Formats: sequence, C-alpha cells, structure tokens
Amino acid sequence: MECIVLAGGFGTRLRSVVEDIPKCMAPVNEQPFLHYVFKYLADNYCDRVILSLGYKHEYITNWVNENEFPFTVDHVIEQEPLGTGGGIQLAMKEAQEENVFVLNGDTIFNVNLNLLQTFHNTHFAETTLALKEMHEFDRYGVVNVNDNGCINSFEEKQYRDKGLINGGAYLINKQALLDKQLPEKFSFEKDYLEAYVSEQKFYGYVSDGYFLDIGIPEDYYKAAEDFKTLF
Repeated sequence: MECIVLAGGFGTRLRSVVEDIPKCMAPVNEQPFLHYVFKYLADNYCDRVILSLGYKHEYITNWVNENEFPFTVDHVIEQEPLGTGGGIQLAMKEAQEENVFVLNGDTIFNVNLNLLQTFHNTHFAETTLALKEMHEFDRYGVVNVNDNGCINSFEEKQYRDKGLINGGAYLINKQALLDKQLPEKFSFEKDYLEAYVSEQKFYGYVSDGYFLDIGIPEDYYKAAEDFKTLF
C-alpha cells in the first residue's frame, strides 16, 4: 500500500493560533498533526509514504529524519506552489503502485483503506473519493452519487441541511491521472475531478469514520480533545 500525503499547505487561517509553520506541523498534544496522520496510516498497514512538500518543507523533513516509522517515507518538493493537482501529479510520478492513496496532511478521516481499495477495484474506478455525510454545514461542497456509487456531479459550497462531502482521501489510478496530460500547476478538484466527472469513472465510498479538518482554529482546538481518545 502506497500513499501520497499532501503536506505543502501554508496554514494561513491558523496563523492566529500557531506559529508560522506548515499546517501539518501544527502541534496537537505535543505532537505535530502529521504524527497522527502517520499513526492512521500505520494502523492501515501502509508500506510507503510519499510526502508532497512545499512551504517550509525543512520543518517536515527534519521531523521525519528524527523519527522512525513502520513504513518507508520519501518526498518530493514543489519549487513553487503547484496547486493540489500539481502536488499530487509530482508525487505520483515517484509512485510504484498501480493505484495510490492520497491524503491531506491537515485532515484525519478514519476510513478503512482496505475496504476502500476493495470498493475501488470492484468498480474498476479511475479515482475513488472517501465521502462523509455531514449535517448543517457550509464549509464544504457536496458530491452527488448514484445508487452504484458513481459520482454524477459536484456542487459548490453553500449551507445545506445534509449532504455527502469530499473527505480528502482518495485512491487514484496512477496511469489514468498521468494520461490526462494536465499542466504542471492545477487544481485536483476543479481541473481533474470536476472536469472529467462526465466520463463516469469516479466513484464515492461513503464512510461514517471520524472526520476532522484543522483548517480553522475552532477545529484545531477540537483535535487536542478528540485525539486523547482517538489515538
């Protein structure tokens, strides 16, 4: 099992509560948030992690070099911001597996990756998104799927009583992505998922697992309390 972790984020919205460091290095109970992402990957029997790095990447590589993990850790570095798609594409060129997991370094979504992989393979998907049902929200767009799990469309952020959101965990067929001949810098969500959804090769795997995105201070503080029992 091979996984790309997107860890190049600036953490702009967290500047008021943490120092100027990559968002995945924001401390939670005296450990960087990335520690918990790695713990999740170890629990799911990951064999290799490829970090997609950018902003102040030395904070992350130094931490990796000072610790031991039950999997191999490699990395690629963006010389300039490439967007979510560009970061994935750069790391994907170093991947060895046919299908590669992709996670956000500032999000925990406790999805069973083995079950997600089985779903992906059964549906011959090019990309499978882990989806989370949310209630009374406006921070996220909505993903619409049919009865078979095939994704029909994506909808923009607005207040909703209920809907399925993109949890930021993917299983991507490497060659299908690279064959699209996308530019070096692009948005994975806009220029890949939304642009090619009509081909009906993207699927959504719905999970009720724990979900937390530390993009705003309120949820960053929530992590400190939640992780005492989650990890």
